[in-house]
Amino acid sequence: MEGENNSNKKLMDKLVMGLFIIGLSIVIFNQFQLSSIEKGTEVPTGMSVVRADVIPTGIPRIYGAELGIKYDDVDINDAAKADKTIKILGNFDTSITLDGANLERYITIASQMSCEYCCGAQSIIFRKEDVSNLESRIQEAIASGQITADQADRYRKKAGEAACGCAHSFAMRGLAKYLISKHSSELTDQEISDEMAKWKTLFFPTQMAEKADTLKANSIEFSYTNLGSNTYRNIGQSQSNGGMVGGC
Repeated sequence: MEGENNSNKKLMDKLVMGLFIIGLSIVIFNQFQLSSIEKGTEVPTGMSVVRADVIPTGIPRIYGAELGIKYDDVDINDAAKADKTIKILGNFDTSITLDGANLERYITIASQMSCEYCCGAQSIIFRKEDVSNLESRIQEAIASGQITADQADRYRKKAGEAACGCAHSFAMRGLAKYLISKHSSELTDQEISDEMAKWKTLFFPTQMAEKADTLKANSIEFSYTNLGSNTYRNIGQSQSNGGMVGGC
């Protein structure tokens, strides 16, 4: 009996890997870790060519003063402050729970944002289409006898749940939740998306500056949403491995 249980467990483990890695091609991290980059680290290759006009500066409108944060706090030359700021935003991801219309709005906005320079997830959250695809594979697994209907619940996900476990993703999700819960009537979906993309630009300045140049070269209107969302995710994919600020 014990041998049979171990065999079933191994089968279910393989199923989980197939559902999330092969089926959806989404990489999910199991831990939220902030890197401990020491202050004064040498500037990575490529940082010297970052376009200053792409990098946000100053205090974010509406929420910056009340949270005590500035765009300038995320800087490659001050890793401690960058990590502290990322953590401030990231904490909202776990402390704020949205429901109803606010949750639907969050899913719509966050589904368009990914952290592709850290992980391979298609979005920082499980999108509705991801949940639908996953459910189809779960039903196939039940029908083939790989799992029972009772066991299936442990593999299900809900739209809006975290699909990427890097610190940057926590920060972007947290910011979206905060703005929707505290300033819903003051900001449009586009403006919230822009704010998420501004911080993403700060997290990956080299890659995003290169992407901005590619958008310009292709006569695509510049906006932070165009720069940071999935709309043009694969255009001019950066080959640079340097320039990330904060930990994955």
